Amino acid sequence: MPSKDSYSGDRRSVVATAPCRADLAGSTLDLWPLYLFHPGAVTLNFAISILTTCRITPLPGKSIRLRSVDTNRDETYAGLDELCSAQRHQHTLGAQLVKYFAPKGGFLLETTSESPAGAGIAGSSALMIATTSALARYTGRKLEKESIRQIAQNVEAQIINVPTGCQDYYPALYGGASAVHLNVDGIHREALPVAAEDIEARFLLVYTGAPRQSGINNWEVFKAHIDGVKKVVRNFEQISQIAQCMHRAIGKADWNEVAELLQQEWKLRRANYTGISTPLIDKLTQVAQRNGGRAAKVCGAGGGGCVVFMVHEDAKERVAEALQKAGAHLLPFRVAQKGVVVTVTKNSRAAGA
Repeated sequence: MPSKDSYSGDRRSVVATAPCRADLAGSTLDLWPLYLFHPGAVTLNFAISILTTCRITPLPGKSIRLRSVDTNRDETYAGLDELCSAQRHQHTLGAQLVKYFAPKGGFLLETTSESPAGAGIAGSSALMIATTSALARYTGRKLEKESIRQIAQNVEAQIINVPTGCQDYYPALYGGASAVHLNVDGIHREALPVAAEDIEARFLLVYTGAPRQSGINNWEVFKAHIDGVKKVVRNFEQISQIAQCMHRAIGKADWNEVAELLQQEWKLRRANYTGISTPLIDKLTQVAQRNGGRAAKVCGAGGGGCVVFMVHEDAKERVAEALQKAGAHLLPFRVAQKGVVVTVTKNSRAAGA
Protein backbone atom coordinates (compact mmCIF):
# COMPACT_ATOMS: atom_id res chain seq x y z
CA MET A 1 0.00 0.00 0.00
CA PRO A 2 1.36 3.45 -0.85
CA SER A 3 2.45 5.57 2.10
CA LYS A 4 -0.09 8.15 3.22
CA ASP A 5 2.77 10.65 3.35
CA SER A 6 3.34 10.25 -0.40
CA TYR A 7 -0.02 11.84 -1.26
CA SER A 8 0.33 14.78 -3.64
CA GLY A 9 -3.18 15.15 -5.07
CA ASP A 10 -4.77 18.57 -5.21
CA ARG A 11 -8.26 17.65 -3.93
CA ARG A 12 -10.04 18.39 -7.17
CA SER A 13 -12.96 16.21 -8.21
CA VAL A 14 -12.08 13.43 -10.65
CA VAL A 15 -14.27 11.48 -13.08
CA ALA A 16 -13.08 8.42 -15.03
CA THR A 17 -15.01 6.47 -17.66
CA ALA A 18 -14.03 3.15 -19.25
CA PRO A 19 -15.82 1.00 -21.87
CA CYS A 20 -16.95 -2.61 -21.67
CA ARG A 21 -16.05 -5.15 -24.38
CA ALA A 22 -17.31 -7.96 -26.57
CA ASP A 23 -14.92 -10.90 -27.05
CA LEU A 24 -14.59 -12.82 -30.30
CA ALA A 25 -12.05 -15.59 -29.72
CA GLY A 26 -9.47 -16.96 -27.33
CA SER A 27 -11.07 -16.01 -24.03
CA THR A 28 -10.33 -18.12 -20.91
CA LEU A 29 -6.86 -18.74 -22.33
CA ASP A 30 -5.94 -15.37 -20.83
CA LEU A 31 -6.03 -16.96 -17.37
CA TRP A 32 -2.47 -17.56 -16.15
CA PRO A 33 -0.95 -20.09 -16.65
CA LEU A 34 -3.29 -21.61 -19.25
CA TYR A 35 -1.85 -19.60 -22.13
CA LEU A 36 1.64 -20.90 -21.38
CA PHE A 37 0.46 -24.36 -22.41
CA HIS A 38 -0.70 -23.07 -25.83
CA PRO A 39 2.15 -21.23 -27.59
CA GLY A 40 0.95 -18.34 -29.72
CA ALA A 41 -2.21 -17.85 -27.65
CA VAL A 42 -4.11 -14.65 -28.43
CA THR A 43 -7.49 -13.24 -27.46
CA LEU A 44 -9.51 -10.92 -29.70
CA ASN A 45 -12.07 -8.37 -28.57
CA PHE A 46 -13.42 -4.89 -29.19
CA ALA A 47 -14.46 -2.09 -26.85
CA ILE A 48 -18.11 -1.09 -26.88
CA SER A 49 -19.90 2.12 -26.00
CA ILE A 50 -21.43 0.66 -22.85
CA LEU A 51 -19.59 2.62 -20.20
CA THR A 52 -18.60 2.41 -16.55
CA THR A 53 -17.89 5.51 -14.48
CA CYS A 54 -16.15 6.42 -11.23
CA ARG A 55 -16.50 9.90 -9.72
CA ILE A 56 -14.52 11.06 -6.68
CA THR A 57 -15.56 14.26 -4.94
CA PRO A 58 -13.68 15.74 -1.94
CA LEU A 59 -15.63 16.06 1.32
CA PRO A 60 -14.76 18.13 4.38
CA GLY A 61 -13.27 16.23 7.29
CA LYS A 62 -12.23 12.59 7.10
CA SER A 63 -15.46 10.73 6.33
CA ILE A 64 -15.45 8.37 3.33
CA ARG A 65 -18.66 7.53 1.49
CA LEU A 66 -18.82 4.76 -1.10
CA ARG A 67 -21.88 4.68 -3.35
CA SER A 68 -22.79 2.35 -6.22
CA VAL A 69 -25.53 4.09 -8.17
CA ASP A 70 -26.67 1.16 -10.32
CA THR A 71 -26.69 -1.45 -7.51
CA ASN A 72 -28.08 0.94 -4.87
CA ARG A 73 -25.29 0.27 -2.35
CA ASP A 74 -24.23 3.07 -0.05
CA GLU A 75 -21.97 3.11 3.00
CA THR A 76 -20.06 5.70 5.04
CA TYR A 77 -16.98 5.36 7.21
CA ALA A 78 -15.62 7.82 9.76
CA GLY A 79 -12.24 7.64 8.05
CA LEU A 80 -9.70 5.43 6.32
CA ASP A 81 -8.83 3.50 9.49
CA GLU A 82 -12.45 2.46 10.01
CA LEU A 83 -12.78 1.43 6.37
CA CYS A 84 -9.60 -0.66 6.51
CA SER A 85 -10.62 -2.41 9.73
CA ALA A 86 -14.14 -3.29 8.54
CA GLN A 87 -14.67 -7.01 7.94
CA ARG A 88 -17.30 -6.53 5.24
CA HIS A 89 -18.18 -3.84 2.74
CA GLN A 90 -21.28 -3.02 0.74
CA HIS A 91 -19.18 -1.53 -2.07
CA THR A 92 -16.39 -4.12 -2.12
CA LEU A 93 -14.77 -2.90 -5.34
CA GLY A 94 -14.49 0.68 -4.09
CA ALA A 95 -13.38 -0.35 -0.60
CA GLN A 96 -10.59 -2.64 -1.80
CA LEU A 97 -9.16 -0.04 -4.15
CA VAL A 98 -9.42 2.70 -1.53
CA LYS A 99 -7.43 0.47 0.83
CA TYR A 100 -4.70 0.21 -1.78
CA PHE A 101 -4.48 3.89 -2.71
CA ALA A 102 -5.17 5.24 0.81
CA PRO A 103 -6.36 8.75 -0.14
CA LYS A 104 -6.06 11.45 2.50
CA GLY A 105 -9.06 13.30 3.83
CA GLY A 106 -12.76 12.80 3.22
CA PHE A 107 -14.35 12.05 -0.12
CA LEU A 108 -17.34 10.56 -1.90
CA LEU A 109 -16.58 7.77 -4.36
CA GLU A 110 -19.49 7.01 -6.69
CA THR A 111 -19.59 4.32 -9.35
CA THR A 112 -22.09 3.38 -12.02
CA SER A 113 -22.20 0.92 -14.89
CA GLU A 114 -24.37 0.80 -18.00
CA SER A 115 -23.78 -2.95 -18.28
CA PRO A 116 -26.64 -5.22 -17.18
CA ALA A 117 -25.98 -7.58 -14.27
CA GLY A 118 -23.87 -10.60 -15.19
CA ALA A 119 -23.70 -9.56 -18.83
CA GLY A 120 -20.30 -11.11 -19.51
CA ILE A 121 -19.05 -7.97 -21.27
CA ALA A 122 -16.40 -7.22 -18.63
CA GLY A 123 -18.44 -4.60 -16.79
CA SER A 124 -16.67 -5.29 -13.49
CA SER A 125 -13.23 -5.19 -15.11
CA ALA A 126 -14.03 -1.93 -16.90
CA LEU A 127 -15.23 -0.46 -13.61
CA MET A 128 -12.01 -1.65 -11.96
CA ILE A 129 -10.05 0.26 -14.62
CA ALA A 130 -12.20 3.38 -14.21
CA THR A 131 -11.93 3.33 -10.41
CA THR A 132 -8.21 2.53 -10.37
CA SER A 133 -7.56 5.36 -12.83
CA ALA A 134 -9.69 7.81 -10.87
CA LEU A 135 -8.01 7.00 -7.56
CA ALA A 136 -4.56 7.19 -9.14
CA ARG A 137 -5.31 10.68 -10.44
CA TYR A 138 -7.00 11.76 -7.20
CA THR A 139 -4.00 10.71 -5.10
CA GLY A 140 -1.45 12.16 -7.49
CA ARG A 141 0.05 8.85 -8.59
CA LYS A 142 1.33 8.71 -12.15
CA LEU A 143 0.80 5.16 -13.38
CA GLU A 144 1.45 3.63 -16.78
CA LYS A 145 -1.46 1.78 -18.34
CA GLU A 146 0.13 -1.59 -17.71
CA SER A 147 0.48 -0.75 -14.02
CA ILE A 148 -3.19 0.23 -13.90
CA ARG A 149 -4.04 -3.10 -15.51
CA GLN A 150 -1.99 -5.07 -12.99
CA ILE A 151 -3.48 -3.29 -9.98
CA ALA A 152 -7.04 -3.62 -11.29
CA GLN A 153 -6.63 -7.30 -12.17
CA ASN A 154 -4.95 -8.25 -8.89
CA VAL A 155 -7.48 -6.44 -6.72
CA GLU A 156 -10.37 -7.97 -8.67
CA ALA A 157 -8.88 -11.43 -8.01
CA GLN A 158 -8.86 -10.57 -4.29
CA ILE A 159 -12.54 -9.64 -4.52
CA ILE A 160 -13.88 -12.66 -6.44
CA ASN A 161 -11.44 -15.23 -4.98
CA VAL A 162 -10.76 -16.98 -8.29
CA PRO A 163 -8.13 -16.34 -10.99
CA THR A 164 -8.84 -13.40 -13.28
CA GLY A 165 -7.93 -13.22 -16.95
CA CYS A 166 -6.09 -10.23 -18.37
CA GLN A 167 -7.94 -9.60 -21.66
CA ASP A 168 -10.92 -7.75 -20.16
CA TYR A 169 -8.82 -4.81 -19.01
CA TYR A 170 -7.28 -3.88 -22.36
CA PRO A 171 -10.44 -2.69 -24.16
CA ALA A 172 -11.19 -0.58 -21.07
CA LEU A 173 -7.68 0.89 -21.20
CA TYR A 174 -7.26 1.43 -24.94
CA GLY A 175 -10.63 1.21 -26.71
CA GLY A 176 -10.92 -0.03 -30.29
CA ALA A 177 -10.34 -3.61 -31.40
CA SER A 178 -7.53 -5.53 -29.74
CA ALA A 179 -5.43 -8.63 -30.09
CA VAL A 180 -3.99 -9.51 -26.70
CA HIS A 181 -0.93 -11.70 -27.25
CA LEU A 182 -0.18 -14.03 -24.33
CA ASN A 183 3.50 -14.90 -24.45
CA VAL A 184 6.18 -16.33 -22.20
CA ASP A 185 7.81 -12.90 -22.00
CA GLY A 186 4.58 -11.17 -21.00
CA ILE A 187 1.29 -9.81 -22.29
CA HIS A 188 1.28 -7.55 -25.34
CA ARG A 189 -1.69 -5.63 -26.72
CA GLU A 190 -1.93 -5.00 -30.47
CA ALA A 191 -4.44 -2.60 -31.99
CA LEU A 192 -6.27 -4.45 -34.77
CA PRO A 193 -6.39 -2.60 -38.11
CA VAL A 194 -10.16 -2.80 -38.55
CA ALA A 195 -12.60 0.05 -39.08
CA ALA A 196 -15.27 0.53 -36.44
CA GLU A 197 -17.88 0.66 -39.21
CA ASP A 198 -16.94 -2.84 -40.35
CA ILE A 199 -17.61 -4.22 -36.87
CA GLU A 200 -20.78 -2.23 -36.29
CA ALA A 201 -22.29 -3.35 -39.61
CA ARG A 202 -21.73 -7.05 -38.88
CA PHE A 203 -22.34 -7.60 -35.17
CA LEU A 204 -25.28 -7.49 -32.79
CA LEU A 205 -25.14 -7.75 -29.00
CA VAL A 206 -28.06 -9.10 -26.98
CA TYR A 207 -28.63 -9.71 -23.28
CA THR A 208 -30.24 -12.98 -22.24
CA GLY A 209 -30.36 -12.46 -18.46
CA ALA A 210 -27.89 -12.81 -15.62
CA PRO A 211 -26.26 -16.24 -15.20
CA ARG A 212 -27.15 -18.18 -12.07
CA GLN A 213 -23.54 -18.24 -10.90
CA SER A 214 -21.60 -15.51 -12.67
CA GLY A 215 -17.96 -16.42 -13.23
CA ILE A 216 -18.20 -20.08 -12.19
CA ASN A 217 -17.91 -21.47 -15.71
CA ASN A 218 -14.41 -20.13 -16.34
CA TRP A 219 -13.29 -21.49 -12.99
CA GLU A 220 -14.68 -24.98 -13.73
CA VAL A 221 -12.98 -25.03 -17.12
CA PHE A 222 -9.74 -23.68 -15.61
CA LYS A 223 -9.67 -26.49 -13.04
CA ALA A 224 -10.39 -29.10 -15.68
CA HIS A 225 -7.48 -27.84 -17.80
CA ILE A 226 -5.08 -27.79 -14.84
CA ASP A 227 -6.23 -31.29 -13.89
CA GLY A 228 -5.27 -32.42 -17.38
CA VAL A 229 -8.71 -33.42 -18.61
CA LYS A 230 -7.75 -34.43 -22.15
CA LYS A 231 -10.95 -33.26 -23.81
CA VAL A 232 -10.66 -29.77 -22.32
CA VAL A 233 -6.94 -29.45 -23.08
CA ARG A 234 -7.51 -30.60 -26.66
CA ASN A 235 -10.45 -28.21 -27.12
CA PHE A 236 -8.45 -25.27 -25.86
CA GLU A 237 -5.59 -26.05 -28.20
CA GLN A 238 -8.11 -25.88 -31.04
CA ILE A 239 -9.61 -22.68 -29.60
CA SER A 240 -6.12 -21.18 -29.51
CA GLN A 241 -5.53 -22.13 -33.14
CA ILE A 242 -8.91 -20.66 -34.11
CA ALA A 243 -8.07 -17.38 -32.38
CA GLN A 244 -4.75 -17.19 -34.22
CA CYS A 245 -6.51 -17.83 -37.54
CA MET A 246 -9.15 -15.22 -36.73
CA HIS A 247 -6.40 -12.72 -35.93
CA ARG A 248 -5.06 -13.19 -39.45
CA ALA A 249 -8.55 -13.15 -41.01
CA ILE A 250 -9.46 -9.84 -39.36
CA GLY A 251 -6.17 -8.40 -40.53
CA LYS A 252 -7.15 -9.32 -44.11
CA ALA A 253 -10.77 -8.19 -43.61
CA ASP A 254 -11.85 -11.71 -44.60
CA TRP A 255 -15.25 -11.65 -42.89
CA ASN A 256 -16.35 -14.96 -44.41
CA GLU A 257 -13.51 -16.70 -42.62
CA VAL A 258 -14.21 -14.75 -39.43
CA ALA A 259 -17.80 -16.06 -39.47
CA GLU A 260 -16.66 -19.66 -39.96
CA LEU A 261 -14.10 -19.38 -37.18
CA LEU A 262 -16.61 -17.79 -34.81
CA GLN A 263 -18.92 -20.76 -35.34
CA GLN A 264 -16.09 -23.22 -34.70
CA GLU A 265 -15.03 -21.37 -31.55
CA TRP A 266 -18.49 -21.48 -30.03
CA LYS A 267 -18.93 -25.18 -30.82
CA LEU A 268 -15.69 -26.04 -29.03
CA ARG A 269 -16.40 -23.74 -26.10
CA ARG A 270 -19.81 -25.31 -25.54
CA ALA A 271 -18.16 -28.72 -25.41
CA ASN A 272 -15.90 -27.64 -22.53
CA TYR A 273 -18.65 -27.20 -19.96
CA THR A 274 -22.38 -27.94 -20.10
CA GLY A 275 -23.39 -24.75 -18.24
CA ILE A 276 -21.92 -22.38 -20.83
CA SER A 277 -25.03 -22.33 -23.01
CA THR A 278 -28.70 -22.14 -21.99
CA PRO A 279 -31.98 -23.10 -23.71
CA LEU A 280 -32.62 -19.43 -24.49
CA ILE A 281 -29.17 -18.95 -26.02
CA ASP A 282 -29.68 -22.07 -28.16
CA LYS A 283 -33.09 -20.79 -29.24
CA LEU A 284 -31.73 -17.35 -30.15
CA THR A 285 -28.91 -18.87 -32.17
CA GLN A 286 -31.41 -20.83 -34.24
CA VAL A 287 -33.62 -17.76 -34.69
CA ALA A 288 -30.66 -15.71 -35.90
CA GLN A 289 -29.59 -18.38 -38.39
CA ARG A 290 -33.06 -18.44 -39.93
CA ASN A 291 -33.05 -14.67 -40.43
CA GLY A 292 -29.59 -13.93 -41.77
CA GLY A 293 -27.29 -14.67 -38.87
CA ARG A 294 -23.89 -16.12 -39.69
CA ALA A 295 -22.43 -17.07 -36.31
CA ALA A 296 -22.78 -16.45 -32.59
CA LYS A 297 -20.95 -16.94 -29.32
CA VAL A 298 -21.61 -16.18 -25.71
CA CYS A 299 -19.63 -13.33 -24.15
CA GLY A 300 -17.45 -14.03 -21.15
CA ALA A 301 -18.01 -17.13 -19.03
CA GLY A 302 -21.49 -17.89 -20.33
CA GLY A 303 -24.41 -19.48 -18.54
CA GLY A 304 -26.46 -16.45 -19.54
CA GLY A 305 -25.38 -12.86 -19.99
CA CYS A 306 -24.69 -11.48 -23.46
CA VAL A 307 -24.34 -13.16 -26.84
CA VAL A 308 -22.62 -11.56 -29.81
CA PHE A 309 -24.16 -12.37 -33.21
CA MET A 310 -22.40 -11.95 -36.53
CA VAL A 311 -24.85 -11.25 -39.35
CA HIS A 312 -24.96 -10.55 -43.05
CA GLU A 313 -24.77 -6.80 -43.46
CA ASP A 314 -28.10 -6.55 -45.26
CA ALA A 315 -29.82 -8.66 -42.59
CA LYS A 316 -28.83 -6.80 -39.42
CA GLU A 317 -32.21 -5.15 -38.80
CA ARG A 318 -34.10 -8.33 -39.64
CA VAL A 319 -32.01 -10.43 -37.26
CA ALA A 320 -32.30 -7.81 -34.50
CA GLU A 321 -36.09 -7.76 -34.78
CA ALA A 322 -36.33 -11.57 -34.76
CA LEU A 323 -34.09 -11.86 -31.70
CA GLN A 324 -36.14 -9.33 -29.78
CA LYS A 325 -39.37 -11.18 -30.61
CA ALA A 326 -37.72 -14.39 -29.35
CA GLY A 327 -36.99 -12.89 -25.94
CA ALA A 328 -33.60 -11.20 -26.27
CA HIS A 329 -32.87 -7.69 -25.04
CA LEU A 330 -30.93 -5.83 -27.72
CA LEU A 331 -27.98 -3.75 -26.50
CA PRO A 332 -27.24 -1.11 -29.15
CA PHE A 333 -23.56 -0.21 -29.26
CA ARG A 334 -20.83 1.48 -31.23
CA VAL A 335 -17.17 0.59 -31.07
CA ALA A 336 -15.64 2.71 -28.32
CA GLN A 337 -12.67 4.38 -29.99
CA LYS A 338 -11.15 5.57 -26.70
CA GLY A 339 -10.27 3.64 -23.60
CA VAL A 340 -10.34 5.07 -20.11
CA VAL A 341 -10.68 8.84 -19.94
CA VAL A 342 -10.01 10.79 -16.75
CA THR A 343 -11.40 14.29 -16.28
CA VAL A 344 -10.45 16.74 -13.54
CA THR A 345 -13.38 19.06 -12.98
CA LYS A 346 -11.53 22.19 -11.84
CA ASN A 347 -10.31 23.05 -15.34
CA SER A 348 -12.36 20.49 -17.33
CA ARG A 349 -9.16 19.05 -18.75
CA ALA A 350 -9.48 15.42 -19.92
CA ALA A 351 -6.64 13.02 -20.56
CA GLY A 352 -6.07 9.30 -20.88
CA ALA A 353 -5.02 7.67 -17.64
